[in-house]
Amino acid sequence: MKTVDKYIFQALDNYPYWLEGTIESLDYALSYNEKDTTALCLYGRVQSEQLQDYEEAKRYFQEALAINLHAVAVYPYYLDALLWNEDYEEASKLIDFALTIKGTDKVVIQLKKVMLLEKQQEIILALKLLKEIRLLVTANDNLHEIEETEKRLKTKKKLLAPKNKTKSEKEVPAKEKKKKGKRKWFFF
Repeated sequence: MKTVDKYIFQALDNYPYWLEGTIESLDYALSYNEKDTTALCLYGRVQSEQLQDYEEAKRYFQEALAINLHAVAVYPYYLDALLWNEDYEEASKLIDFALTIKGTDKVVIQLKKVMLLEKQQEIILALKLLKEIRLLVTANDNLHEIEETEKRLKTKKKLLAPKNKTKSEKEVPAKEKKKKGKRKWFFF
């Protein structure tokens, strides 16, 4: 094991509970190898998840992918940063590209696509994609997330659906019309 790996493991072990130790370990790791995609990815995560500096996070993720397009661990975190920053067009392109990379977790990437569709209020498309994702699942790792996402989307679908009037709501205006039509001809 190389020294750089020791610092990467320390950074991964420290994150997100001890940010100071994470940054220190990442700095050491990058001083040994400034092109370490794992270190760059974790720096991007710190920027997006902890500091909400999405532009800086995007820079780290882009640098990591420029070094190695097959760094499959980078894609989900990069997509999170893009979605949080509301860069939907860029996220859509990255999703399409990530699905072509051998070794990426297709279920996780497709769930990011569901999140993108949800943010764009394409609820019906998101629910259809969620059904397709269920067919891709080969382990129980993502089942809870899929079920919770489906519940949330169905709730949103109900909220966005046009409300049908109940029978009693339809009758009220008719009664009011009758009352308005009757005139009282005598005065008190």
